[in-house]
Amino acid sequence: MACYLSIWVTLIEKKKIFKKEEKSVLVSVIQKDQTEAQVDEYLDELAFLAETAGAKTIKSFKQKLPHPDSRTFVGKGKLEEIKQYVALKDIDVVIFDDELSGSQITNIEKEVKCRVIDRSDLILDIFAARARTAQAKVQVELAQYQYILPRLKGMWTHLERQGAGIGSRGPGETEIETDRRIVKDKISLLRKRLLEIDKQAFTQRKERGEFIRVALVGYTNVGKSTIMNLISKSEVFAENKLFATLDTTTRKVVFENTPFLLSDTVGFIRKLPHHLVESFKSTLDEVREADVLLHVVDVSHAQYEDQIAVVNKTLVELKAFDKPVVTIFNKMDLYQEKYFDEWISDEVKQDLLLELKDKWNGITNNQAVFISAIEKQNIEELRTVILHKVRDMYQIRFPYKTVYYT
Repeated sequence: MACYLSIWVTLIEKKKIFKKEEKSVLVSVIQKDQTEAQVDEYLDELAFLAETAGAKTIKSFKQKLPHPDSRTFVGKGKLEEIKQYVALKDIDVVIFDDELSGSQITNIEKEVKCRVIDRSDLILDIFAARARTAQAKVQVELAQYQYILPRLKGMWTHLERQGAGIGSRGPGETEIETDRRIVKDKISLLRKRLLEIDKQAFTQRKERGEFIRVALVGYTNVGKSTIMNLISKSEVFAENKLFATLDTTTRKVVFENTPFLLSDTVGFIRKLPHHLVESFKSTLDEVREADVLLHVVDVSHAQYEDQIAVVNKTLVELKAFDKPVVTIFNKMDLYQEKYFDEWISDEVKQDLLLELKDKWNGITNNQAVFISAIEKQNIEELRTVILHKVRDMYQIRFPYKTVYYT
């Protein structure tokens, strides 16, 4: 069995990239279809991801390139600049905002003499640290092995002989094939285990009877769990960090004698690793099987419209985009604090708020609610909107029933 792979297996099974608060630098390439402002926003999100994982961001590096360098992602000059800064500030890890190949990671690490990871590996680390249930742990481990598989060749570069043809097949290639078999076997085993867990979860969902199902969806860290706690009067874990919720939480809720099931789901994010989406599709069955979706939006975020687009794209991938949706614009208190200067009169503020509401009511066909979950503003209107939507769904499903009660 390959000794180098055993190191990777240990890293996966005891997954935590950051053992302490390590110093990190971030790197991104501004490509031709991007603006510098967009990349700055992406780097801010990457810094938040790093903080969630336990790293402190010291500096960010950006470079304009028509496309990333195939060998080192950034150009030679920028790589030298990063190398010098890493040595000067004793940086622990360099984090790239885009996905790197195994050979790119190896090449960059040789130059900067420092650990190098990409956005996908960082997100996987956060998921691994926050997985609590057996299902979430298996899903994350599966995604990690799928992430490693195409990068094995790059990891083994130091064992391969130079050149090609007769005599070029060094011991490294033999070890790569062994490692690939080990990883593929592990992936197969995890998939079988996940299928068993999925069957149990499906049985549990079937046992919930004929209740209307409502699911909270949205970008990560928009306040879904806080809203879940408000609506269901339960204590679902919520904090100001990315991916606070991994495991779907479902609670029975009753509004005016009308019962329904409310589920809190994992948040979506830009550039969510494909393998992670695939692995978590079983958890996201709650979204696919829901009757109503509550799309929560952090309206105070500068790029909230882009975040809406990311969530909608993910819902399309999950084949759940055609469901009835109520869009909840959360953090209205922060929105006003952030965008309304003190000198603006109350009348002007009301006009601006009305303009915002008219815009989104038009886009959502009057299926929008504007609240602050933390300040508990406009929660009664939210409850009323949800109640009407749930009763509408009961009427569609059971047209001969006029009263719904526990």
